[in-house]
Order: sequence, then C-alpha cells, then structure tokens
Amino acid sequence: MGVGPNTITVVGLLGSVAVAALVLNRWWVAAGVVFVLSAGMDMLDGSVARLSGRATPFGAFLDSTLDRLAEALVLGAIGVTLAEDGDMWAVGLCFLALTGSFLVSYTRARAEGLGVDSNKGGLMSRPERLVLIGAAIFFAPFDPVRQVAVAVLCGLTLLTVAQRLWHVHSVLAARENGRTTTQGGNPTP
Repeated sequence: MGVGPNTITVVGLLGSVAVAALVLNRWWVAAGVVFVLSAGMDMLDGSVARLSGRATPFGAFLDSTLDRLAEALVLGAIGVTLAEDGDMWAVGLCFLALTGSFLVSYTRARAEGLGVDSNKGGLMSRPERLVLIGAAIFFAPFDPVRQVAVAVLCGLTLLTVAQRLWHVHSVLAARENGRTTTQGGNPTP
C-alpha cells in the first residue's frame, strides 16, 4: 500500500496520544478501542519493515523511542486519573510501573550493547505490558481494576528487570571466568 514502517510507527504514537486524551476524559471504552488499534500499529511496523525490505537502524531506533513515549503517555494519563481519584498509592505504583517499563527496555538495550544478545526474557516484555495496560483501560470503570493492573504491572516489570540483571550478571561472570584463570593469585589469560 506504499505506507512505510516509520509512518506506521508515527501513526501508532498519534494513536497513543489519542488514548491518553480519552483516558483523561474517562472515555474508557473508546480509549480501549483506540489502544487496541494503536497497539496493533506497534506490532505491525517491525513486520512491515522486515517484509518490505525497508528495515533500517534508524527505523528500529525510532520505533523503540516512540514506543517508550507512547507507553509514558498512556501510563501517565492513567496515573492522572488515579491522582484525581485521590489514590496516591496507586499513583506511586504507576510511576514505579513506568520506571520498570523503561528499565525493562533499557536493560535489554544495554545488555545487547555488552554483547549479551540472549537477554530477551522476562515476564513483562512489551507485548505483555500492552495486554495488561489494555485490560486496565477497558475495565477501568470497575474499581479497583486500574489499581490492581498498575500494581501487577509494577511488580512484574520490576521482577523482569531483576531477571534481566541476573541474566546479564551470569553471562558476564561466565565470560570473565572463561577468559581468566588464576595461578598463584594472579589472573592470566
């Protein structure tokens, strides 16, 4: 259809802006529908890039960056509604969930920068986070779904960060132990 992957990425971000606006107005069903469409764009852009032969390093960078922004917009909007409801514990958990979400992505990128390519595991990768956020939006009118979803997202993203930290530590420790041996207390290659 002539639509490039970067265009799909930007349209997905615009969808997240719309989701945030709908959430702030508490139009939960509309926000949920737009969220599903926006998340579909997020899942589609990488496939379009690969299948069309238009995958570029900048496209991957743009996608990753705008994914973080989209997630921040939506979780931020959910956090604002929780603050408006006076649920400050849930607001705090929302901030921790957002921090955990960013750290999940950061630990993967940093691990890959260290040559640890297999660090893609953990419970809460992007698709799983999107499902949980979508559920929080769709079922938000039924208290305390938003709060529970944010708490679960917070706990599982932080657990995923811990899993990735442990994985990277294990891989790097194994590399270090494989490269050096000690003879008389001095490391030798």
